[in-house]
Amino acid sequence: MTTDALSDSPLKIGSHTLNSRLLVGTGRYDTMEQMRDSLDASGTECVTVAVRRERLYDRTGQNILDFIDSDRYILLPNTAGCYTAADAVRAAKLGREILRTLGNPGSDWVKLEVLGDSKTLLPDPVETVAACEQLAADGFSVLCYTSDCPVTAQRLKKVGAAAVMPAGSPIGSGAGILNPNNLQIILEYLKEDDEDYPVIIDAGVGTASDVSVAMELGADGVLLNTAIAHAREPVRMAHAMRMAVDAGRHAALAGRIPRRLYGTASSPQEGVISTRPYGSQANEIGS
Repeated sequence: MTTDALSDSPLKIGSHTLNSRLLVGTGRYDTMEQMRDSLDASGTECVTVAVRRERLYDRTGQNILDFIDSDRYILLPNTAGCYTAADAVRAAKLGREILRTLGNPGSDWVKLEVLGDSKTLLPDPVETVAACEQLAADGFSVLCYTSDCPVTAQRLKKVGAAAVMPAGSPIGSGAGILNPNNLQIILEYLKEDDEDYPVIIDAGVGTASDVSVAMELGADGVLLNTAIAHAREPVRMAHAMRMAVDAGRHAALAGRIPRRLYGTASSPQEGVISTRPYGSQANEIGS
């Protein structure tokens, strides 16, 4: 098989180009070393970090940035834990200043997350749209976490989101892709006038097959954290996620066969030595 047969275009978001379509979070690992090794196994080029200053240190006082190679990874600051547009905008600007100090190219983008409910961790659509509009106007490339609502997704793109990131299911739930129909509608709407507009599934995946399903639907990438960090073997799960993204992406590009109600013979029917016991349908011969 030639290399050209498996070629793929990189993922472009704002001014950034990523060869890996897996974006990985950095929270909830048992140790910083475990996080570092999992990032390496995932093959990601982009890691997202909560930018509130107190979250940059773990309970032992270690700085998370000491375990992330800023020459290897593009950091994506996020506004995790914000419940209002004002707080999210403030956190985004804080992240921009931190990354500028580090000299990391991620200072010009942000993962916007404005929650509306502390139990489900679902986003507040009104505050999210307001924050996205402010940050886009301020020059940020905004990667915007949202629900699987197609209407909200369209509004976020309209106010300037560089990428829309609908949830597969609630953050950290591990429930997988609960509403593939809505995700397909979002993909259709957001790409109808720009097929390269990035739509990334963010949150809810529990294992590698969830990632493959998201990619097979046509998503441009997947952002996840807990599914790796809380796996029994995080490094091994990170490796599985890496392969799942690639498998789902290639399957989406290749195109699945149509689902049929009846079987279809996969072997030639000419020259068979048996007779057909029932009817005249030519669907009973297996491979």
